[in-house]
Amino acid sequence: MKDRILAVGTVVDLELRQRVRSTAWYVLLAVAAALLLVVSVLLLGVAAAVGRDGGPQVFSVIVFFVLLLGCLVTPALSGGAVNGDRDAGTLATTQVTLVTTTQLILGKFLAAWTAALAFLVVAVPFLLLAVIAGGVSPVVVLVALLVTVLELGVVAAIGAGLSSVIARPIFSVVTTYLAVAALSIGTIIAVGLGGIAMQTSQTTIQRSYATDADGNPLPGGVCEPEQRYTNEVPRFDRVWPILAVNPFVVLADAVPGQWSREGYATDAFSGLKAVTRQIQIAPPDPQVYDECDKALDTSDRRTQEQLVAGTTPTWIPGLALQLVLGAALLVAGGAALRTPAKRLAKGSRIA
Repeated sequence: MKDRILAVGTVVDLELRQRVRSTAWYVLLAVAAALLLVVSVLLLGVAAAVGRDGGPQVFSVIVFFVLLLGCLVTPALSGGAVNGDRDAGTLATTQVTLVTTTQLILGKFLAAWTAALAFLVVAVPFLLLAVIAGGVSPVVVLVALLVTVLELGVVAAIGAGLSSVIARPIFSVVTTYLAVAALSIGTIIAVGLGGIAMQTSQTTIQRSYATDADGNPLPGGVCEPEQRYTNEVPRFDRVWPILAVNPFVVLADAVPGQWSREGYATDAFSGLKAVTRQIQIAPPDPQVYDECDKALDTSDRRTQEQLVAGTTPTWIPGLALQLVLGAALLVAGGAALRTPAKRLAKGSRIA
């Protein structure tokens, strides 16, 4: 068992030395640190100006920013991890050693995951600054960091798996970017287009108090005649499960909500959670706005906190599907690397 772990560690060490030894890598980390500094200072300044705790906003925005950087950089590191060695003629040399196929693919995956976590390490001082600023729950810190680490691992697994299955590095890198974009941006587009495509008719009924020429209510609470009209409304409630696999939605939905006394979001996690939970609710038909009789009014007057409490969490099935996708691609990649190979892609270099 120890020898197997050492073999995987050797692959990780060699991969990191090869992929992350250039000056450009450290320049990229420095740029990320500079951007995080600017964001932190601006958010803390705005919070101080309005008299609120800036810690929750700074913490949530920084974690989202780290996840964004991971989604942008990790595909480039992992998407050519295996087939890049094949093009360089070094993959066959590794395969004739005592390193097994499983150890090789795991080492490539762990190396890409470790490189992605470097952005999280760079963000640690700014996360500590947000915690010191106050208002951030320790549970929020723990859950947010844990889910971010897992999400970066999923992206690394997708890239490592595709780099083993696809022969050409450029195609595997592009495919990895497309897969990550499909999870993050594509799911939002799919929900938007799907909701519009499934739109249905909704009847809206409005009734308000009669007013005089100056806009003041008439004595005695006289009501205007009821107004009724019909329009088409999107049905996002029918397609909202698609968002469950979005990395940013998974992160926001997993983190415990932080709410003001009025029941509204105090950080970006809770804000995104409330928005994505809102679309789970089907539009009422008819939609009634009645100032004269509140018992007839069907408008949703719940706060964001109440809305979240009354809807379904999505992060558990979403994260599970992501982990299954990453694991499946790693297994497929291991099968593609199995030796002796019966068939190789045309033009593939062996050694």
